[in-house]
Amino acid sequence: MIMSSPDSTFTQPVLPPEPSRASSIWRRTWPPTSVVLTIIAIWETVVTLDWVNQLILPAPSAIMSSLAAMITEPFFWEAAQATMTETLAGFLIGIVTAWVLGTLLGMSDLARRALYPIVVAFQITPRIAFAPIFLTWFGFGLESKIVMAATICFFPLLLNVLVGMETVDRDARTLMRSFGASRWQEYRELTLPASLPLILAGIKNAVTLALIGAIVAEFVGASVGMGVLSKTFSFQLDVASSFAVIIALMFFGLVLYGIVELIDKKLVYWRDRS
Repeated sequence: MIMSSPDSTFTQPVLPPEPSRASSIWRRTWPPTSVVLTIIAIWETVVTLDWVNQLILPAPSAIMSSLAAMITEPFFWEAAQATMTETLAGFLIGIVTAWVLGTLLGMSDLARRALYPIVVAFQITPRIAFAPIFLTWFGFGLESKIVMAATICFFPLLLNVLVGMETVDRDARTLMRSFGASRWQEYRELTLPASLPLILAGIKNAVTLALIGAIVAEFVGASVGMGVLSKTFSFQLDVASSFAVIIALMFFGLVLYGIVELIDKKLVYWRDRS
């Protein structure tokens, strides 16, 4: 038998310290940031050297100057408020109806067989084609834009809900039913947690689609909104201001996406831990 001396000690391997939150954020953001800054630098250089006509492609510095001047004007915030109202209202209507209808279709085989082909038909139909019809039905106010935003984000999320409910383990479902679980208990304890990651992925996609739907509807017919601003500046051949509107819309979209991303991380907390 081999005896260890009292002086011998067991040394555990030293694990590297976990990276701080700031360093983790930096590692995630520096690659895209470097790419964007490189593109901006090349863009600015090309325009400054007059290799491209500034009436066609203005310099990034000119675009930022237009944006800085624009955000000090009341008309910009009036347009932004209208577009964000249309986007958020359409987004909420779209996700609620898609979630409810998707859940009902997922829980009823008869309803799924009857309605799923119709859902697929509408999904493959360009929703932009409905914009003039909605304008005729609901007028030039916010209503037609809200309906367009809701419609354009409804069908992708509906399909995500259905696919998410199909990913539930059949053995786990059979086990719950063998213990006498009701439909509501099965949905709450098994189906919803299992399908939530796919549903939230669909919601993140839906919030950006809602913004696109609102802008498209404003292009077709509106008196106020970011789409109206973009169209007006294009008619005036003010390309720098048109790019400034695009940057503002990009910022609004990133904010909305970031909010949904935070909600996703809070609700599906077990995904990061695994």
